[in-house]
Amino acid sequence: MEEYIVSARKYRPTTFDSVVGQLALTTTLKNAVRSGKLAHAYLFCGPRGVGKTTCARIFAKAINCLTPTDDGEACGHCESCQAFNEQRSFNIFELDAASNNSVEHIKTLMEQTRIPPQVGKYKVFIIDEVHMLSTAAFNAFLKTLEEPPAHVIFILATTEKHKILPTILSRCQIYDFERMTVQGTIDHLKYVAQKEGIQYEDEALAVIAEKADGGMRDALSIFDQAASFCQGNITYQKVIEDLNVLDADNYFRIIDLSVENKVSDVMVLLNSVINSGFDAGQLIGGLAKHVRNVLMAKDPQTLPLLEVSQQQAERYQEQARKCETRFLYQALRLMNQCDINYRQSANKRLLVELTLIEIAQITQPDDGASAGRSPKRLKTLFKQLIQQPRQPKPAPQVAAAGVAESPTSAPAQAEAIPVIKSIQQPQSPAPSAERASAAAIATSRPQLKAAIGTSWNTLLQNGKPQQTAAEEEKLKTEEHEKFTDEQLQFQWLSMCNRMPPQLLGIATRMKSMVPVITEFPAVEVVADNQLAGEELEKIRRRIQLTLQKTLHNTGITFAVRVAERKEPVKVLSRREQYEELEKQNPSVAKLREVFDLELA
Repeated sequence: MEEYIVSARKYRPTTFDSVVGQLALTTTLKNAVRSGKLAHAYLFCGPRGVGKTTCARIFAKAINCLTPTDDGEACGHCESCQAFNEQRSFNIFELDAASNNSVEHIKTLMEQTRIPPQVGKYKVFIIDEVHMLSTAAFNAFLKTLEEPPAHVIFILATTEKHKILPTILSRCQIYDFERMTVQGTIDHLKYVAQKEGIQYEDEALAVIAEKADGGMRDALSIFDQAASFCQGNITYQKVIEDLNVLDADNYFRIIDLSVENKVSDVMVLLNSVINSGFDAGQLIGGLAKHVRNVLMAKDPQTLPLLEVSQQQAERYQEQARKCETRFLYQALRLMNQCDINYRQSANKRLLVELTLIEIAQITQPDDGASAGRSPKRLKTLFKQLIQQPRQPKPAPQVAAAGVAESPTSAPAQAEAIPVIKSIQQPQSPAPSAERASAAAIATSRPQLKAAIGTSWNTLLQNGKPQQTAAEEEKLKTEEHEKFTDEQLQFQWLSMCNRMPPQLLGIATRMKSMVPVITEFPAVEVVADNQLAGEELEKIRRRIQLTLQKTLHNTGITFAVRVAERKEPVKVLSRREQYEELEKQNPSVAKLREVFDLELA
């Protein structure tokens, strides 16, 4: 039976022309060999599996070739090439810096540089993973690297160039290897599959190429795994099953359902994906990449940025025609925010579900009714406010909190304030038994906010509340409506939120206080200390008038009471505790005398 060799080794390039995806770099190296203008040190850097060590071997073989071709390739027939192919060359040395990173290893290497080559022109030292050398080893290597013998050439390879000392970098010619493109990887996998006689589907090879993430060695390893699982017929379904990759059809379905606002179907699809063993965070990451590809497919200029097969690119273009650009932008923003918060979230599935619900409602009309639909956006409200014709309004005869509006206030300002305030006002659902009363309160709320805001400013300017005759008359004719503790507390918090910035300190304290109905309609609040009580007394009358107006009851009285301080309790020592115990129970003293006990 023929010995099995993995594809990454079997199809490893042996010439510059067979190297995949590094055309500019290989052309430069061939020209250097052809012209004989060789540097004494080269640094090959780039991601894993892109051909750094392979190119280093091909370059070393071409340097020592006795009869190179006209285009700079090794002939493959001379003694030097034959010795290299049979792995018996004494002119080419490979050193793994990951396991030989000490000063002693470098000194041994430097001693070998003194011996001239027996066959060929140069001794070539290939040092792989050179960034693993210690600082002391780098320093020992530095002098030889700067002025090596004429017959010595160093080729260094690394995946992490930033870890190499700048003094080393400055003495090398640096070649940056590119990542393999998806299409380039697919083409090479097709070549290998044809050589091996393996049937394949283009979509299956595209999945392998995307999974390899730019590394040809990884792609060939995954190809061997898939070929073994599929038994010579690599199909899309078998590949995603073998590699445990989420089917791209799920992403297409989620976007199609989201555009149609089918939230329930999206939730069912999410549940099936999670039950299949896939992580919800993995779904969000894949969906974000999918939406990015759809966005790139909308414009012919960005279409080449798609690193997918031709069939997949056509599917992205088809879905891009269905999706608005605004929808794609907002969906990407929501998924990016979900990805940021995913690790810190205690309920990760709920976070993903909320994100998908918001995505599915992006294209839903603002006045549409749906589960979880957020209210109209502030931008829409302000737009409607700007479009409405502004009619001058007469000053209201009755202020909301018992004080008339300032006659100098502009009508436009009085009109704009209710809208802005209504946005800031938090909405709280009223109890079912009090819906009618709460609706009446909510109807007049915008006008109340503007008037109450003016009243607080008047109080700050004058130092005491004022009330017009019209306001007094209105309060006298007001109905005495019933109100509950819940309604009282809601209006209390609303009043605290409306208080001007000058009263921010007392407003913050008031939010922690809970007003209670002592004897209807009398209202009382307890202040924590004397200072807070004095501050409340200064605005007590204004608070009372505000509660009367917002709760539609002119009989409300408001009182402030300072919490009583309890007498400090003396902390007794152990001896004092024992003496108290003896007074309460004389038997304890007798027991101490009988056993001759002493208090510790």
